[in-house]
Amino acid sequence: MATRGKQYAVAASGQWTEEEEGRRRRLPAGEAHAWEPGRNETVCGLSLSRSLLVRFPHVHWTDAMPESGGAADRVQRLCHRCASVAGRRGEDARPRWQRTNPRP
Repeated sequence: MATRGKQYAVAASGQWTEEEEGRRRRLPAGEAHAWEPGRNETVCGLSLSRSLLVRFPHVHWTDAMPESGGAADRVQRLCHRCASVAGRRGEDARPRWQRTNPRP
């Protein structure tokens, strides 16, 4: 679940290429972090250049989750700090809880 209107991409510690219909596609590998394109740091505050993270602006954060398949084939670990901000579930998922009787 991406927070209100923000679309997060992936920055990872490694990369691999996949041949798909004659085209090569770069995909994340290793440890994956949520990254907001246009920024020089991950959602958890790591500097992209100092941490030697590779940017993947074409891969959405939800596609890097192991249960999603696809781009997550070689992702070994998701950053738990990034996951707490950017979400661990799909964008169409409902919130985990909802206040039904708010206090006056």
